Amino acid sequence: MKVRTVFICQSCGHQETKWMGRCSDCGEWGSLVEENVATKSKKTTKPAPTRSGGVTALGDVDVSKTPRTSTGIIELDRVLGGGLVKGALTLVGGDPGIGKSTLLLQAMGNLASQGLKILYLSAEESLQQIKMRADRLGVQSDGLFLLAETHMEYLDNARRELKPDVMVIDSIQTVGVSTVQSAVGSVSQIRAVTQNLMEAAKGEGITTFVVGHVTKEGAIAGPKVMEHMVDTVLYFEGERTGPYRMLRAHKNRFGSAQEIGVFEMEHDGLRPVSNPSELFLSQRADGPGAVVVTSLEGSRPILLEVQALATPSIYGTPRRTTIGFDQQRVAMLCAVLEARAGLALSGFDIYVNVAGGVRVSEPAADLGVLLALASTVSGRAVPSDTVVVGEVGLSGEVRGVSQLGVRLAEVEALGFKRCVVPSRDLDRLKNPPSSIDLTGALTVSQAMECAGLNFTRS
Repeated sequence: MKVRTVFICQSCGHQETKWMGRCSDCGEWGSLVEENVATKSKKTTKPAPTRSGGVTALGDVDVSKTPRTSTGIIELDRVLGGGLVKGALTLVGGDPGIGKSTLLLQAMGNLASQGLKILYLSAEESLQQIKMRADRLGVQSDGLFLLAETHMEYLDNARRELKPDVMVIDSIQTVGVSTVQSAVGSVSQIRAVTQNLMEAAKGEGITTFVVGHVTKEGAIAGPKVMEHMVDTVLYFEGERTGPYRMLRAHKNRFGSAQEIGVFEMEHDGLRPVSNPSELFLSQRADGPGAVVVTSLEGSRPILLEVQALATPSIYGTPRRTTIGFDQQRVAMLCAVLEARAGLALSGFDIYVNVAGGVRVSEPAADLGVLLALASTVSGRAVPSDTVVVGEVGLSGEVRGVSQLGVRLAEVEALGFKRCVVPSRDLDRLKNPPSSIDLTGALTVSQAMECAGLNFTRS
């Protein structure tokens, strides 16, 4: 076996024989790092053994033998698709200090109290540090075993000796394999460690959680192939200075990839928030520029407050600044307001914010953002008991949304009295809630009239 020097991109894993300022595969600047890799000699290898009898008819597959195990944290179970699946490999990413280790330690404590055997590997903290966090969180169990190591070989030995049901690696960027010549945290090391963990999880049926660091752009550090190899990818989001955290699924082979879990950080750990709509609307301010919208995150409808502010522009090009909403979509909604409703916005700097630090990606919030913009420019407030639902098209039409009945059930539960919805969905709605005054709108002009924002077209 020979060792040769190559330059490997730390973003995508592409290899070059010489250093380059920019990766020719992914286009990242300054990402090529020199590494030593081993190459096998050109000897004839024996063919891999074949298995017989491995083919199974689809109808003969029994899915009843894959039960779920609850972590004891309802919001985590929701994002995972109902609980833990035996042999699943889950990657949890997030900013430093956001609460990844806290969440997993709480979950492992709950699982250990159910009689499961847990192996918690920390390559960043000592056993004393983990014990101090466990005492603060109230985690006390004899079924939770700790290991402070950075070598994969020691983890393999501990796994074979302990035979755990669940395993946690915190974090994968600090664990290395001695047979790989490159530095710990490099693309080659992360790929090798992930392959090792995947074989252990699938071969021995160990449910495994892996903590991953993120880059300054917010992506999980390491090769993209790592996210393809694991079963589930979760992102822990939120402001470290704020109390609220959101766990979002970006990939899930055992459930929906659109679910989110909401937590509140307290002195004794993370507390699940069972009703995030009530939480996000608890500090709602009445006045121009504020509108309540619905966002469907997986199977969960959430009511959010969208805030808009328009100020006269002092520069040649008006600014379009957004937090929690797509900036290009706000620019499109401003153009629709000008072209279809006669509301001049070209001389204003526009600011749009989704209160609570939530990101809204579905188009059902379009109409709410549009009405918030019209409200702040006119100085007229949308009634505080009104919720707005609808997608907006370029011709000014209000398009339908998915699962309107589920959204209206959440609106009714929180005591709102009026809701502006697409007329197309209103005609197809079965069993509408009797306590809500539903108003249908075909165009943005009609929606503005329903919200009390009447304008004379310029």
